[in-house]
Amino acid sequence: MRFRAHETFAIRKGWLHKGMKNVVNNPKVFIDKNVNPMERLGLGTNMVKALRYWLQVAGLTEENQKSREQFLTEFGKLVWENDKYIEEDGSLYLIHYFLSTNKDMATSWYYFFNHFNVTEFTKESYLENIKLFLYEQEKNEDKEIKFSDRALLEDLDCILRTYLPSQIKYSPESNMDSPFLDLQLLKNVDIKEKVFAKNSPLSVVINPLVILAVIVSEKEKREEKEGTKIMDIKISSLESDPCNIGKVFNLNSLTIAMYLDKLQNLGYLRVIRTAGLDIIKINNDLTFLGLVQEYYQKMI
Repeated sequence: MRFRAHETFAIRKGWLHKGMKNVVNNPKVFIDKNVNPMERLGLGTNMVKALRYWLQVAGLTEENQKSREQFLTEFGKLVWENDKYIEEDGSLYLIHYFLSTNKDMATSWYYFFNHFNVTEFTKESYLENIKLFLYEQEKNEDKEIKFSDRALLEDLDCILRTYLPSQIKYSPESNMDSPFLDLQLLKNVDIKEKVFAKNSPLSVVINPLVILAVIVSEKEKREEKEGTKIMDIKISSLESDPCNIGKVFNLNSLTIAMYLDKLQNLGYLRVIRTAGLDIIKINNDLTFLGLVQEYYQKMI
C-alpha cells in the first residue's frame, strides 16, 4: 500500500497530456541523464515526481521495473490516439476508474471510493475511518502497513483538490484546477465547517459505453482470478462490489437500473429480473479495450 506518492500535487489540467506526449517521444524522459526532466516538462522537481506517479496510477503508462522506462498502456494508447488532450468526459471517468481502483499505488483513493461508506464527512471522520480500515487490513494480511496521520490527511487533501473547485481564485490561464472537477463526484456541504459529501452524477452524464466498459473490466478481472467464464452478474454487485460502477461513480440502484435499461435497449446486454434474482447477461465478445475504442469511435 502506498500513501502520499503525489508529493502533495493533485493532477492539473494539461499534465496528463504533457506526460503522455513526452513518454511517447522519449520513454526515458523521467530518468534520461542527457535530458533534464524539469526543463523538458517545464515542471519543478516534486511536480515531475508527481506526474511520473500520476501517469501510472491513471492507467495511462506502465514503468519497466528494470530499465525504469515508461510506455503507454493499451488503454493509454487508445486515449493518446483518440483524445490526447483528454477533453472528453468519458476519458476522465475512465481515468478516474483507474485512480479509484489501484489499491497498491493509490490506497487512499481506493479506500475513499470503495470502502468509505458515508454521504457527508469531515477530515476528522475520514481519518478515523481509514485508520480502522488499515488496521483491519493489517490483521487480514498479517503484516504491518506503514502510514501516518499526516500522510493520510495529505492524501485526503489531494482527493478534495482533485474533485472539488479550489476556494482560491486563479486566472483561467494558470491551469491550477484539476480536470476532474466536471465529474461532480464530490461537493461542499459547509465550506466554513469543512463538511464534504459524495455526489451522485445524473444518469444522463456518463456515457453508457463507459459504464459498460467498467462492468466488463471488473468481469475480466474476476474471470482471470477465478479461471472461469462468468455468464451472469448480479445487479446488486454492480452497486455494492468494490471497484464496480456503484462505488467508483457514486451511483445508486435506481441510476444503475436506468443505465442497464439503456444498455439493454442498445443490445449490449440482457437484464433478467425473475424470482427475486436480478442479473445481467453480457455479450461474451465484449472487452474493456474494445468498448473504450467503440466509445471513441462514436464520439467522432
